[in-house]
Amino acid sequence: MAETTSSEKSTAGKLALPVLTAMVIGSMVGSGIFSLPRTFGIATGPFGAIVAWSIAGCGMFTLARVFQFLAQRKPDLDAGVYAYAKAGFGDYPGYLSAFGYWIGSCVGNVSYWVLIKSTLGAFFPVFGDGNTVAAIVVASVGIWLFHFMILRGIQQAAFINTVVTIAKIVPILAFILIMVFAFSFDLFSANFWGGEGMPEAGLFEQVRATMLVTVFVFLGIEGASVYSRYAKRREDVGRATLLGFAAVICLLVLVTLLPYGALPRAEIAGMRQPSMAAVLEAVVGRWGAIFVSVGLLVSVLGAYLAWSLICAEVLSIAAKTRDMPRIFARENANKVPANALWATNIVVQLFIISTYWSQDAFSLMLNLTSVMSLIPFLLVAGYAFLLVRRGETYQGQPGDRSRDMVIASIALAYTIFLLFAAGLEFLVLSAILYGPGTVLFLWARREQGKSWFPRGIDLALFVLAMLGCVLGIWWLATGYITL
Repeated sequence: MAETTSSEKSTAGKLALPVLTAMVIGSMVGSGIFSLPRTFGIATGPFGAIVAWSIAGCGMFTLARVFQFLAQRKPDLDAGVYAYAKAGFGDYPGYLSAFGYWIGSCVGNVSYWVLIKSTLGAFFPVFGDGNTVAAIVVASVGIWLFHFMILRGIQQAAFINTVVTIAKIVPILAFILIMVFAFSFDLFSANFWGGEGMPEAGLFEQVRATMLVTVFVFLGIEGASVYSRYAKRREDVGRATLLGFAAVICLLVLVTLLPYGALPRAEIAGMRQPSMAAVLEAVVGRWGAIFVSVGLLVSVLGAYLAWSLICAEVLSIAAKTRDMPRIFARENANKVPANALWATNIVVQLFIISTYWSQDAFSLMLNLTSVMSLIPFLLVAGYAFLLVRRGETYQGQPGDRSRDMVIASIALAYTIFLLFAAGLEFLVLSAILYGPGTVLFLWARREQGKSWFPRGIDLALFVLAMLGCVLGIWWLATGYITL
């Protein structure tokens, strides 16, 4: 029997470039892409959609490049989203990034279950819009079935996700192909500037109304960075991010624009979610809705698997670096962060139950997921900007430094714009989670015998979060904000 070299041992069980790329695509292509026709139809016509995707595409491309060059220049920082924020801005901002990313991912997982049940609700009325008692019970069963499967091992789950990613792309590609054959330039032209029967709005407001959904559909662009310590080669992390981004942006733009050439904008805007299924049904008949619905179920379940892994990984890494309570760092015999996975799915379960009282559970979870991810993305872009400005790791590389400064500056400006586009309402709702969530930070600091807020800026951030939390609860109680 041949001996195993040290190099082979070091890469055994690691993820290759195709698998990492599939995980990026699998993380991004979830429920969001199936909701795009109606979401954009309500907000804008083809012209506004082109502008919105140009902004989102450029902004997210620079974020993808940020993750790429940070992975190359800071290979010691694993679970990048959280680690970069801590390295750049300190313990408490780093904690907020880890907590926000974790909770946002949990809320995103809730949106997957809501859309699954809403999709089934078109065929089985007992599921309604995804927030009936029956829908909540079935979703709860699904949560724990996935939970125990993941506990069997990350590598096994990663393999399943790769297979699911390939399978779920087929209905999306079929939808695009059918829309190409059904495309009418006359109808597309009639819809181009807004179409008939839709309220008028300025271009800026149209674009702003689409920003949160564009963030949602791009969540997962950092997936390879989160799994960086599982990569066979460190340079594959950046490559997987860019390959995944290029594939997904093409799908998103085509799914958004092609329906404008098949149906009037007003009809698209009035469709039931998932609107991709409704659009295809209007073009080819009932079988189209069934075909896309099956693809959606496969897609969302695959995305749920990927995001369950990401949630647990982020929480576990934060615990290992002693920024979360150490209980979440424990792994089982299969090297799965079991306690972190338990915490994740308990949170998902609680949010699933809360959807019973929501008027539009899917839209709420989609927007809240996006907002919770903005702070982590802002801190990553900010860290990249500081790294390049200081010239750290750029000795003797002025060309690379100039290029990366442009990339980091655009990424930072884009994430700041996203916070503005989100609006005060959702920022306050996010504070309801950020404020009380600080208890885990205080727990971890106490375990280490450290002072809670050694810097004035940390205390100021905590006070701001708590004020936002109180304001958010007050607005909910008075009906100023409705769920």
